[in-house]
Amino acid sequence: MSEGAAGSQWYDNEAGPLVRPYAMTGGRTQPGPTGVRFDLIALVGLDTGAPGSDDDSLLGPEHRHLIDLCRVEIQSVAELAAGTDLPVGVVRVLLGDLLERGLVTVSRPVPPAQLPDERILHEVIEGLRAL
Repeated sequence: MSEGAAGSQWYDNEAGPLVRPYAMTGGRTQPGPTGVRFDLIALVGLDTGAPGSDDDSLLGPEHRHLIDLCRVEIQSVAELAAGTDLPVGVVRVLLGDLLERGLVTVSRPVPPAQLPDERILHEVIEGLRAL
């Protein structure tokens, strides 16, 4: 078997290098034991105050890509999946790794049921205008 034929199973001329999602996560399908849910709308930001947050030598390229995206601005899990062009399940596992290392923070947007009533906000605005 020629070297080109042997290497062809790892490379697609049209798509580029191929890496299966389970290889990126070490076969894991769930984020670590953090107990945090990575919903599509969960907001992920870089924790710049974490000790060792500048040392990413032990992280894989996918982890570093997520960190780079979070460095620009806080993003949702869905945005990170789109930005990395990875499946959401893979992104969730990788974010679990980063959360366990203390490199990212995760917050959830305020649910609509907990937002103030629109009528009250209009009354506040009218009260401020009256001043």
